[in-house]
Amino acid sequence: MREFTVPPMATAPHVGGLADVVFDHALDDPDRIALARKDAAGQWQDVSAARFRDEVLALAKGLIADGVRFGDRVAIMSRTRYEWTLFDFALWSIGAQPVPVYPTSSAEQVFWMLHDSEVTACVVEHEDHAMTIGSVVDRLPHLKRLWQLDAGALAELLAAGAQIDDDVVHRHRRAVTPESTATVIYTSGTTGRPKGCVITHANFMFEADTMVARWEPVFHSRPGDEASTLLFLPLAHVFGRMVEVAAVRGRVKLGHQPALSASALLPDLQSLRPTFILAVPYIFEKVFNAARRRAEADGRTGPFDKAVEIAVKYAEAMEQKAFGQGPGPSAALRMQHQFFEKVVYGKVREAMGGRVRHAMSGGSSMGRRLALFFAGAGVTIYEGYGLTETTAAATANPPERTRFGTVGLPVPGTTVHIAEDGEVWLHGGQVFSGYLNEPKATERVLKDGWLATGDIGALDEDGYLTITGRKKEILVTSGGKSVSPVALEERVRAHPLVAQCIVVGNDRPYIAALVTLDQEGVDHWLAMRNKPSMTAAELVRDPDLETEVRRAVVAANTLVSQAEQIRTFRILAHQFTEEHGLLTPSLKLKRRAIEEAYTVEVDALYR
Repeated sequence: MREFTVPPMATAPHVGGLADVVFDHALDDPDRIALARKDAAGQWQDVSAARFRDEVLALAKGLIADGVRFGDRVAIMSRTRYEWTLFDFALWSIGAQPVPVYPTSSAEQVFWMLHDSEVTACVVEHEDHAMTIGSVVDRLPHLKRLWQLDAGALAELLAAGAQIDDDVVHRHRRAVTPESTATVIYTSGTTGRPKGCVITHANFMFEADTMVARWEPVFHSRPGDEASTLLFLPLAHVFGRMVEVAAVRGRVKLGHQPALSASALLPDLQSLRPTFILAVPYIFEKVFNAARRRAEADGRTGPFDKAVEIAVKYAEAMEQKAFGQGPGPSAALRMQHQFFEKVVYGKVREAMGGRVRHAMSGGSSMGRRLALFFAGAGVTIYEGYGLTETTAAATANPPERTRFGTVGLPVPGTTVHIAEDGEVWLHGGQVFSGYLNEPKATERVLKDGWLATGDIGALDEDGYLTITGRKKEILVTSGGKSVSPVALEERVRAHPLVAQCIVVGNDRPYIAALVTLDQEGVDHWLAMRNKPSMTAAELVRDPDLETEVRRAVVAANTLVSQAEQIRTFRILAHQFTEEHGLLTPSLKLKRRAIEEAYTVEVDALYR
């Protein structure tokens, strides 16, 4: 199949912008709990629709009082927190355009984004961020104001706006149209300098309202309960931003968590107890690996692995039934599944707060077996696919017929087309309006409303999309064999000892790989084998650890032909990091930079 379309379920309003819904909801149901935020003692406090409206209005007045005008761009450099959402909707209320900046961005990255977008003001979280801005401020002639959240900026702005009449904000808000620019989000820059994606209010409203209309039933643990979610994705990323907008528009109670580490995230999942979550595969891998480590520490590795096997078989049987290809789980399989529900699956769900029954995953592809395990354990993960240029999801698996291992069908109102060379093209109301200050780059990817994604994929007979790689990442060996590295890398990375994997082999005689280690996994592995602690240099030479990693490579090689298999690999002493310029802020590999940094190690693979 070359093209597939799903009819629309939602359209962007003909008038207004993103902030209107805050005021509409407060008028319609002022006491409804709209958000949750932590107080100074770390306890969750409910925020009603009316209170959120009042805070948005007060902050909007403060921004006007401090000089922010309609159409101004204002950067936000912070982790995910309540104040970011507050600033987003306050800025949208006055027709300004937030420009998100990753809190881990280097000074030069910050300079480029703020200079390119000509921001006039910037919100930062703390002093380190302020110092980063300060180091480049002499090269930012348009930047006039800097507010620091942890230095009382919010209180100062609220006080500044106290004398501004409410109607001043409302006049600004009524001037916003769906075609107005809502935000400029910079791409991750895996292959060059980041480009600013201009996303309109209409893009966000179409995307968010479509997701709510199609997937709203899965927002709940059970019919009729209050929908809630914990947002821990970076709000500098389009996925996190879409979750924020969809939660507010869809009347989903929204909490924020600034850290992606398991030690910080899991306690908040336990206390907020969301009904569904939206995450990247990394989070689900962490939950699974933590559960397996606990089982191994308790001497129950065998039962846990059996529970995984049963969950996968159960989910596969349910999948086949959904597509009319089987009767569903057998009586024997249902009995085994019921037994492990009590001893394994319930504990896995409890790690996510206990109420989660559904989740959405994006950002990178998830292994089919991992998705099947979670489905069998009672948490169905709907994998999707999108880009910054599509305001997040362009495809996603539907609730009633999830095909694990794919990124699903086009979201309603979207068409997926596969070009002759296998490139995925997309058309829909969520497709951005172009790159800021980059007309030639815009012309290369936008063709009569179609977005040429740069991704390679295929549609099956039912219209489900599978992404197989990036056009720019296809490796061609010296023997002329084309190899997509993504599937190999993901299968190797699925091993609990592996943090990262990069496949190399362009213009080389065969395929090879560089592998980095997951410290938590390694620490647990050493403890379970009564091995002494080792330095990084000692670990990479340990023959037992090499054997474990080799198992991961062998498993990956079963996915491809012999000519595409990883012939050899090398374990590195340190992970690829953003600080060393080897990862993007969204944790994607910078392939060219990694190969240049590890030239000696790569060359050694071919001696």
